[in-house]
Amino acid sequence: MAPRAQAAPARPSRFGRLSLRVKLTVSIVLLLSLVCLVIGVVSEFALSAFLTGQTDGQLYAAANRAKDFAVHGGPRGGNNPLDAPGQGAGTVNAHLSGDRLVDGGSLSSHGQLVALTAGQLDVLQAVPVDGRAYDRTLDELGDYRVTASAIPGGVVVTGVPLAPVHLTLLTVGLILFGVAAIGVTGAALVGAYAVRRTLRPLERVATTAARVSELPLDRGYVDLSVRVPDGDTDPRTEVGQVGSALNLMLGHISAALEARHASETRVRQFVADASHELRTPLAAIRGYAELAGRGRMAVPPDVARSMTRIESEADRMTTLVEDLLLLARLDAGRPLEVAEVDLARLVADAVGDAHVAGPDHEWQLRLPEEPVLVPGDVQRLHQVLANLLANARVHTPPGTTVVTSLARPADGSAVVTVTDNGPGIPPDLLPTVFERFARGDSSRSRAAGSTGLGMAIAAAVLVAHHGTIEVHSRPGRTEFAVRLPAVAPLGRPVPQLEARRPGKNLRAS
Repeated sequence: MAPRAQAAPARPSRFGRLSLRVKLTVSIVLLLSLVCLVIGVVSEFALSAFLTGQTDGQLYAAANRAKDFAVHGGPRGGNNPLDAPGQGAGTVNAHLSGDRLVDGGSLSSHGQLVALTAGQLDVLQAVPVDGRAYDRTLDELGDYRVTASAIPGGVVVTGVPLAPVHLTLLTVGLILFGVAAIGVTGAALVGAYAVRRTLRPLERVATTAARVSELPLDRGYVDLSVRVPDGDTDPRTEVGQVGSALNLMLGHISAALEARHASETRVRQFVADASHELRTPLAAIRGYAELAGRGRMAVPPDVARSMTRIESEADRMTTLVEDLLLLARLDAGRPLEVAEVDLARLVADAVGDAHVAGPDHEWQLRLPEEPVLVPGDVQRLHQVLANLLANARVHTPPGTTVVTSLARPADGSAVVTVTDNGPGIPPDLLPTVFERFARGDSSRSRAAGSTGLGMAIAAAVLVAHHGTIEVHSRPGRTEFAVRLPAVAPLGRPVPQLEARRPGKNLRAS
């Protein structure tokens, strides 16, 4: 069975990316607009039904007057329903005898009878004779409410205009729209203010969390005294519950950081003390090994070989102890010996030493014409360059080309790059290159002489110099880039540098 393809994570909608304040304000405005729309529509329908009922009452009254006049006639004679008294302006009357239209007309606003057109008469003639009211459109006369009633010998059709009803509905609709617009606008302003005021405690909680996120929690002693104000920790409110939970979490984190710092301090002190104490017996072992080595001709070959191994291993252990002691001092933040360092001469000396140590490699040097001065500890910076070049020599096969270049970018810093065309750093090892005791399988042999501390020491020394180190590696090309701040302008004191733990100044890719 084929594995299911994982669905891509859904991207948040545009509304989902808005702040909570905007979401609440928009929700209030939309809800109020919807309520106003419903009220307006219902009001218009109710008013329309009410006005239509009134119009039907007027229609039936006018129809009854027209029928009575057509049946009984007027006091001066005549029974034409068009002459019926009491009809309002715009009323339409038509008299049909059988299927034949006898006459039809409408009353103007001045009470004059206006004859209907043929099209209008056709519309009135088609009205069902059942005494019910119908909506009809009479061309330029507009919409009418009409009814047809039977009388002896014919039919009387009567209609009253719907224009007053339409005008009333339009007027009321505009009034409702205007009132709703003003109400929604006012509610939006008041709602925005109310939402802003209501969310101020949440903003203070977020500000506290942001301040905590800016603290360097990954190294050194951390004074985590930031807390949410007591006024925003009321457990009776939702925001207060969040603030109280955040304070409780910060308390736990502070206790954990203090315990971690105490543990790190004990470990560093132990490493420093152990390294310092180991130097004396190691010096004694090396001294006795050298003394015994002077009489190697008088001892059996296997004993001479053993003494040689003791001496080499004592040297190797001494180097490891010195590296651990240096890291302990850097972790403790001890100040460095700062002076103006000619980085070009330092790079040239380091490459020369690497050429002597690795004659089977091809060493290339690229330096600018002008001296490049940086503030720093010359011994520590030389150790950084020596570690980088030794790393390129140890972890690449013979014949590899190693290019060391020094440049002065436009930002005024100094950049040293060490590039080789070797096999590259394994991808699984690349993220941990600058960690302590980080070594590949090929570097664990005693012949390589690697302790896994070279890159960690380089990173720690560079951080103490306020510099950075980056590594980019792929098969056929590995590049370490070191960036150091330029020397202070002439006439200004050289800044004091303090050792710091490697942190965000390292990047591997």
